[in-house]
Amino acid sequence: MTDLLKPSLTRRSVLLAAAVGAVGISPALRAAVYAQGSDAPEKKEVKIGFIPLTDCASVVMASVLGIDKKYGVTIIPSKEASWAGVRDKLVNGELDFAHVLYGLVYGVHLGTAGPKKDMAVLMTLNNNGQAISLSKKLADKGAVDGPGLAKLMASEKREYTFAQTFPTGTHAMWLYYWLAANGINPMTDAKVITVPPPQMVANMRIGNMDGFCVGEPWNHRAIMDGIGVTAVTTQDIWKDHPEKVLGTTAEFTQKYPNTARAVTAAILEASQWIDASLANKNKMAETIAGKAYVNTSVDVINQRILGRYQNGMGKTWDDPNHMKFFNDGAVNFPYLSDGMWFLTQHKRWGLLKEHPDYLAVARQINKIDIYKQAASAAKVNVPKDVMRTSKLIDGTVWDGKDPKKYADSFKVRA
Repeated sequence: MTDLLKPSLTRRSVLLAAAVGAVGISPALRAAVYAQGSDAPEKKEVKIGFIPLTDCASVVMASVLGIDKKYGVTIIPSKEASWAGVRDKLVNGELDFAHVLYGLVYGVHLGTAGPKKDMAVLMTLNNNGQAISLSKKLADKGAVDGPGLAKLMASEKREYTFAQTFPTGTHAMWLYYWLAANGINPMTDAKVITVPPPQMVANMRIGNMDGFCVGEPWNHRAIMDGIGVTAVTTQDIWKDHPEKVLGTTAEFTQKYPNTARAVTAAILEASQWIDASLANKNKMAETIAGKAYVNTSVDVINQRILGRYQNGMGKTWDDPNHMKFFNDGAVNFPYLSDGMWFLTQHKRWGLLKEHPDYLAVARQINKIDIYKQAASAAKVNVPKDVMRTSKLIDGTVWDGKDPKKYADSFKVRA
């Protein structure tokens, strides 16, 4: 039994917990029961990679608030420079887990994003909260939204460059989907480059790109620096879309299943804490703004985290679909349909040459059993269905029922 648990965990309380089972006992006691005996985490210290983005918050706060200790693990957050670096360190075992792009995990599993390795998604870390920014130079010419951009590109012919953060990642897919919805083929009508999130603003400042898709706080930073405008938020492309996940290798979940469950439970509880109050969100913003994490000013983070948006051209609005970390567990459940959607877009844009077995791949990667155990430990509600239905910006409905037909249905494609 760990020293941490000795004061609060008597033999009687363990026996009581065993008798009562999972029903009605406190999450702290249940976690304590998990954290010792045969359910104890096999690895007590885990290294979790993250990129400096607002949506790394639940990983950071699980560590800062000491929630990890409650589940018998110590999380060491590790700041990484690029998504390619995160991928490589996950694959070679330098990182145990990562705050990582949903589509990156799927790309590695299928070998479409560099090295091929069986991967695992343990939970979704957040919904919403990314955006597509266009340069102030484009905005001054009327390109302030999708139709405006399409009109400018048609009238002023030149090579237009847009940046995303990783070829199979979420930002690439939001960018491509939005451009295509406005009649712009990202494969033939524009040049698309890969730039790490913290370098987006600097690259736009020196004119390396006309627009980019990235997570916060970098879209808001572009506005505050006077070099970019927000053309669209990703929640306007797909309300409550999946974004970052807690990713690891399939091998890790097989070797250390208790550790995987404990870490998932801790981050799940941290997600719940963030969404619980405005005070918590402000404390989170103050914490992750620090040099060790996102390294920016608090006001760059806390406005959009509270749903207070501006587009950089005088328009302001309160967005109810801002970045969510918990939403009564609806955010965190690793829906199979979410993973499958990324595969349909990888096929659409030629990253996959053939149709995969969409459902089988999602079942391999998304570890729903581990998630359910973690949710039980953290006393979090679990959705009844492994699929969900969503309507995207172009009017198409995605429900995961016929992924092959869906992937082949798009007029604008590679």
